[in-house]
Amino acid sequence: MFDPKNRLNELSAKQWLKFTKTWFVHNPPPRKKVEQLHPAKYPENLIKEFIEFFTKPGQVVFDPFLGTGSTLVAAQQTGRKGIGIELQKRYAEIAKQRVDKTQHIIIGNAFDNHNLPEIDLVITSPPYGAMLQKKSLAAKKRSDKGLDTQYSDDEADLGNVETHDEFVEKLNQLFIQLKPKVKLNGHVVIILQNYMQKGTYIPLAWDVAKLVSQNFQFRGERIWCQDNKTLYPYGYRYSFVPNVHHHYCLIFKKIEEK
Repeated sequence: MFDPKNRLNELSAKQWLKFTKTWFVHNPPPRKKVEQLHPAKYPENLIKEFIEFFTKPGQVVFDPFLGTGSTLVAAQQTGRKGIGIELQKRYAEIAKQRVDKTQHIIIGNAFDNHNLPEIDLVITSPPYGAMLQKKSLAAKKRSDKGLDTQYSDDEADLGNVETHDEFVEKLNQLFIQLKPKVKLNGHVVIILQNYMQKGTYIPLAWDVAKLVSQNFQFRGERIWCQDNKTLYPYGYRYSFVPNVHHHYCLIFKKIEEK
């Protein structure tokens, strides 16, 4: 039963407690055909859980890297006001097909000034292109089907940043820009994955958490695990190479500055 004294959301005590577990298994359903073009879509049902925990109906949810619109689909399903920015028109047009006019889609660069309203929750999975640019078996499968393996060739696309350090710094700059728009006690959720690159495990999520926590209070993480993904024999017979089947959902809060 909903507790009227609950200032954050409309969940029952049981639902609240379940969400605070620091890991969970979520196996996304197969994508619909219209959603398959995008190389790294994330599942609406997962985003819905975060939206329902960190907001109440009618509040504003924002995704600066909208892709094909998963965040706005979840916002619409939960009665929130969704706003999303997508650099690539072809993905934004797919997003428009998936939501009604209660959700607002902006085609443009997230780093530009878009005169956004006050935001209750920012939730996004940034386009970390270094992982997509690897010549993996999974990427080959997508390529063979004629599906995108990269977001774009656009220089403005964050997924095309050349180095890890530059990517982390640029992403941090975006959240610094967004901070004045996030309401006091509002939240930011960033979904990222560590990955292998040329034999070295790159701690992307950890590096982003370290930088973003300089401007937002780091509240913790929820580890999204998938146990239905294909296991590939990377490194078989010569070296340990992980099949990375988990993501870090990093949770931050805007608090009053001392």
